[in-house]
Amino acid sequence: MDNFFEQHRLKRESFKETYRNKSDLSIKISIPDHLFVKCDGCNELIYTKDLESSYYVCPQCGHYFTLTARKRIEMTIDEGTFQELDAFLMTSNPLSFDGYNEKIKKYQDESNELEAFVSGTATIYNHKVAIGALNSHFMMGSMGSVVGEKVTRLVEFATKYKLPLIIYSASGGARMQEGIFSLMQMAKTSAALSRHNQAGLLYISVLTHPTTGGVAASFATLGDINIAEEGALIGFAGQRVIKQTIGQDLPAGFQTAEFQLEKGMLDLVVKRKEMKKTIVKLLHFHSRS
Repeated sequence: MDNFFEQHRLKRESFKETYRNKSDLSIKISIPDHLFVKCDGCNELIYTKDLESSYYVCPQCGHYFTLTARKRIEMTIDEGTFQELDAFLMTSNPLSFDGYNEKIKKYQDESNELEAFVSGTATIYNHKVAIGALNSHFMMGSMGSVVGEKVTRLVEFATKYKLPLIIYSASGGARMQEGIFSLMQMAKTSAALSRHNQAGLLYISVLTHPTTGGVAASFATLGDINIAEEGALIGFAGQRVIKQTIGQDLPAGFQTAEFQLEKGMLDLVVKRKEMKKTIVKLLHFHSRS
């Protein structure tokens, strides 16, 4: 028996000696791409399947990962019911802004989207809705003429067919490369929502991180019910600009969803995993009304 253990000890030592201090790459552990994701909040590695099951919220620190427009819609609607509208509208360069065409092409290639807003119809627990979402992965979800046009067309479609409307916002504001053409979209989207409201129809606006600038000052805050994800940054101008302008320190938690709820700008602050359930309750209540 002593001889048996001695032989195994020698084999282990031989193995260690063979691979000790090896600097070459002859031995690798092959890990598939996208198997783990690093959290920006706590720097922990998260198994992708665990992240998906937690609604893309870090299980360790609660950090909210940004979502694409299509993922937002997918997490809200009944599976397989989405029918896209105005899919092929593309941005031009109305002011011949230098480098703008190249920047748009870069984001189109990276995101596999033509623009920063995705819209269409779907059902949510058998409630038919018009639904759209801004994509912060595409030029920070900024609103140019095409984004404004797609939002307006979605609202007008919902008005024509008497559908409740849901829009997820995530934006840095108006798109500076389009100047006044971008700013015009604030009035255009707001006017369309006014007609939707006059028709007695429901608009649920969901504000996610971040919702700022011209989007926050127009359709994002004009909901019959304004909901925000917890911790989302919501406001018009940035904190540094405001602080420099008024020459005062800002209150703790300024421009967070919780701060805006306290000040009356929002109706609800909801955890991401509870968002669909909350929207379903609102749709059910208003359909009965």
